[in-house]
Amino acid sequence: MFCRTLCRLSLLLAAVAVAQSSLADQPAATAAKIDAKTYQQTVDRAIQFLKNKQAPDGSFAAQAGPGVTAVVTTGLMRNGLSPDDPTVAKALKYLQGFVQADGSVCAPKNMVQNYETSLAVVCFHEANGNHQYDALIKNAEKYLKSMQWGGDNQEGVDKSDPKYGGAGYGKHKRPDLSNTQFFLDALQAAGNGPDDPAVKRALVFVSRCQNLETENNTTPMAAKNPDGGFYYTPAAGGISDAGTTENGGLRSYGSMTYAGLKSMIYAGVKADDPRVKAAIKWCQMHYGLDSNPGMGAAGLYYYYQTFAKALAASGLTLVQDDKGVKHDWRQDLLAALVSRQRPNGSWVNEDKHWYETEPSLVTGYALLSLAYCRPAGEK
Repeated sequence: MFCRTLCRLSLLLAAVAVAQSSLADQPAATAAKIDAKTYQQTVDRAIQFLKNKQAPDGSFAAQAGPGVTAVVTTGLMRNGLSPDDPTVAKALKYLQGFVQADGSVCAPKNMVQNYETSLAVVCFHEANGNHQYDALIKNAEKYLKSMQWGGDNQEGVDKSDPKYGGAGYGKHKRPDLSNTQFFLDALQAAGNGPDDPAVKRALVFVSRCQNLETENNTTPMAAKNPDGGFYYTPAAGGISDAGTTENGGLRSYGSMTYAGLKSMIYAGVKADDPRVKAAIKWCQMHYGLDSNPGMGAAGLYYYYQTFAKALAASGLTLVQDDKGVKHDWRQDLLAALVSRQRPNGSWVNEDKHWYETEPSLVTGYALLSLAYCRPAGEK
C-alpha cells in the first residue's frame, strides 16, 4: 500500500509540474467564487431530494437496474453521509441483494454485468471502513477480471486484437472506453495498482482509443484524426458517438477524452508521456462546461463527473484554454452545477441520451462531481 501511495504521489507531483510550466505567465479567468455556504446548500438540497426519491426497498430508479443505486449511494457517501445513515444503509442492503454466486453484483440474466459490478465495487469500497465488504469486493474483482477481453479466462483474444484489454457492458459484442474506465475505477478501489496484469492490459485498450499514433497505438484510425483526444472504441471497426471526420477518422469528444486521461493516470502513465500530454492539450483546446465537447448536451452530467475525476487525478488546479486563459476548473464546475440545480434539489438533462432524463442518476452524477469541488474548510 505504501509503494502504491508513493507511486501515485509521484505521478501527481509530476502532473502538477507539467501544469505549472504550461500555465505560466497567463491571465487568470475572472469567474466569481462560490462561497462555502452556497456549496453546502447545494449539496444539502441534492441529498434531501434523493432521500425523498428513495424507494422503500432502498433503491433509486430500480427499473434501470442496480447501477443507478450504486452511483447515487457513492455520491451520498462522498458528500458526508456515513454507511450507517438510514438512506445509505438501506441502499447498501438493496445492492447486497444483487450479489451473485460468481462474484458479480448485478441483476441476474442481464446484459450489463461488468457495468453494474464495477459501479457496485466502488460503492462498497466507499462503505468499507470496517472491512465488512472485503470478501464481496474481492470476489467481484475476480469476476471483473474474468470478463476482460484478453484476460485469463478469455481465450482467443491476443494483444493484436483491438478488443484486447477492454471491458464492455457484459455479454456484449465489444468493449468500449466508457466501461473500461468504470472497470479501472473498480480495480483501483479493490487495491490494484499499475503493476497489476489486468490494469496493464486495460492500458493497451485505452491507448488504442486515442487519436494519436504512437508505439502504443498503430491502429488504422490513429493517424486519421491525430488531435490527442479519445473516442468510444477501436473495436468493431471503430466507433465514436461524435461521428467521423471527412477522411473517415473518429472524432474525439469530451467525456471519452477525460475518461482516457483518467484511465492512463490510474494505469501509471506519467505526466511527460506523449499520450498524457496530447490528452491534456486536447482538454485545453476544448475546455468548457456549457456542453460535453463534441457531443452538445448529450451525456453532459456523465461528462461533468468524468471531467472532475480526471483533473483531480492529474493534479491540475488550473487549466489553460485555447485563448491562454487559466481556469480554476473546480470553481467553474461548481458554478455550472449550482446554476443548473432545480428548485427541488435535483438535476436532470433534457437530452435523453444515456438515461440522463432520470433525475436520480443525474443527481448522483452531480454529487460525485461536487465532491471534487468542495471549498477549503468544508468536510
